[in-house]
Amino acid sequence: MRLRPGRPDIADHADLFAVPAADHTSALTVTWAGVSTLLVSDGESALLTDGFFTRPSLPRVGLSRIGPSEPRIDGCLGRLGVRRLDAVLPVHTHYDHALDSAVVAERTGASLIGGASAANIGRGQGLSPDRIIVVDPAEPVVPIRLGAFDLTLIESHHCPPDRFPGVITAPLRPPVRTSAFRCGEAWSALLHHRPSDRRVLIQGSAGYLPGVLHGQRAEVAYLGLGQLGIQPQRYLVEYWTETVRAVGAHTVVGIHWDDFFRPLSKPLRALPYAVDDLDTSLRVLAELARADGVRLLLPTVWRREDPWQS
Repeated sequence: MRLRPGRPDIADHADLFAVPAADHTSALTVTWAGVSTLLVSDGESALLTDGFFTRPSLPRVGLSRIGPSEPRIDGCLGRLGVRRLDAVLPVHTHYDHALDSAVVAERTGASLIGGASAANIGRGQGLSPDRIIVVDPAEPVVPIRLGAFDLTLIESHHCPPDRFPGVITAPLRPPVRTSAFRCGEAWSALLHHRPSDRRVLIQGSAGYLPGVLHGQRAEVAYLGLGQLGIQPQRYLVEYWTETVRAVGAHTVVGIHWDDFFRPLSKPLRALPYAVDDLDTSLRVLAELARADGVRLLLPTVWRREDPWQS
């Protein structure tokens, strides 16, 4: 942890909050609900990454046991207008991604999709076995058909440092210590909407595996930025190369930069400089985006957006 006080002011980046709002012509929309929670929907088929809404405070995370808050989950699903989902996908199984995933899946009739660690979160909270889809990163990559979507999960890495590495080896029954939510399998998620032929890459953590996305395509990439600002600049260049350049994205939307110890009922703010530096991340990524002719944007929480619009 670094000693620099304070935190970036997101008002300094107001010009980046310019993802086009969805309208009646939008074949596919994306709604951001903090951290790496994204609702991708065409109005009939819908997938949600993470579904992390509880957002316990820093004292609770550090000193107590944590578990899903059903009132917060229900309130956020209501604000998103979600009653039914085809799938819930934790991009990895740290608590700030997977704490609420099983409850959200149960509430919405969704399948919980992920590796063995995500499956153990589902089992620990009583999710029916037929609602759990386990993907083995050692097996050949095969798309999963979910309504109008094809979902492809490709093994990735968590951004360093991974404070709770390892896998979840037994059913996890909250409330538990934060450290019980080990990283598990981390994914690069590629979603193809068949009717519109639109593709999006969701990289929920600012980590990567060299070469795994080469040959894949996506017009839009949602990139996790958490902890990116404390990496050496060469890491940011490599991250951009192995994600944005690898899939040929023309639009990049930064996620996982907000202070997730703060509830979604309050205005979002950036993580403190002690753990990240959003200013540095956006400065370096903006230089890379200009060089590649790519749009770099930030999402507006709760707003249905259409990043495919010009």
